[in-house]
Amino acid sequence: MSTDTTSAEPLVEVQDAVKYFPIKQGIIVKREVGRVHAVEGVSLTVRRGETLGLVGETGCGKSTLARCITKLHPLTSGKLMFEGQDITGLSRSQVRPYRRRMQMIFQDPYGSLNPRRRVGSIIGDPFAIHGEGERDERKPKVQELMELVGLNPEHYNRFPAEFSGGQRQRIGVARALALKPSLIVADEPVSALDVSIQAQVLNLLEDLQREFSLTYVFISHDLSVVRHVSDRIAVMYLGQVVELADSEELHDRPRHPYTNALLSAASIADPDQAAARQRIVLTGDVPSPIAPPTGCRFHPRCPKAQEICVQQVPPLLARSGDPDSHLTACHFPVEPGEDLTRVTATIPDEERAE
Repeated sequence: MSTDTTSAEPLVEVQDAVKYFPIKQGIIVKREVGRVHAVEGVSLTVRRGETLGLVGETGCGKSTLARCITKLHPLTSGKLMFEGQDITGLSRSQVRPYRRRMQMIFQDPYGSLNPRRRVGSIIGDPFAIHGEGERDERKPKVQELMELVGLNPEHYNRFPAEFSGGQRQRIGVARALALKPSLIVADEPVSALDVSIQAQVLNLLEDLQREFSLTYVFISHDLSVVRHVSDRIAVMYLGQVVELADSEELHDRPRHPYTNALLSAASIADPDQAAARQRIVLTGDVPSPIAPPTGCRFHPRCPKAQEICVQQVPPLLARSGDPDSHLTACHFPVEPGEDLTRVTATIPDEERAE
């Protein structure tokens, strides 16, 4: 879906976004005993017409950030701008007009569709919720959407159980397109599908973006998929963005140790290249988001970690030799040609555990 959007105006701006989920205990009186730091200090700009990829391990905050962008979760703090308007503190009724222009495709094509309702009714829900047309007028619109995403319009009255996984995801795409949105957040839309079906859905999304000038936030843990569809990629780790760059720049010159580790684990079609590649194996487990590490959150697993990494949070900025569009949050970014499999951290294990 690569397009030149460097001069395009911002569609979505996220400024210092923070999202905590309280942990409460008690039978009669619930009191907060901790917080899950799902998203912390994230700032992003999504330009009109581009595809921004969000990647990272399970639990890194990708989906939570996506739900904050679409106002499914309120921000704990920070600011959310959409089409130049501050929508951070809007109530459900106030944000309703904006929901027409921002839609979401969910990860699970089975769980995101009500099995007791017919497909025509599911796809027509946005029209009914926003009062678009009478009931009889919605059917041809829904059938047109079904045909647009590659479904047979004659299957209007079928139930979701009568469709395959790929077809169900197309139903989700049709529902998201109903109100002609500006932004679509796709939360791992192909991860539950077979590889051949993945390609069909990705090609469909690309065609729709070209036809309707859509802007995508595309979430995945598969870097090969994200590289194929994205103009820019943001890498997240434990609730924070650790690297942000143009898609090809990120793959050709990854600067954060975590990005290098992800790329080393990505699948490669060429068996010779796969055999020659050195896999970067990260030690330890992902720290708990309830009590994230001090300093750089990646330091307990980083092969380049030093004393400063424990003490100071690295800012997300362009490092020496990188273009302004390539931002990295690392005190010791990876140099071109550097072999992380031969690098050893210089901080004691007891400090890593803090």
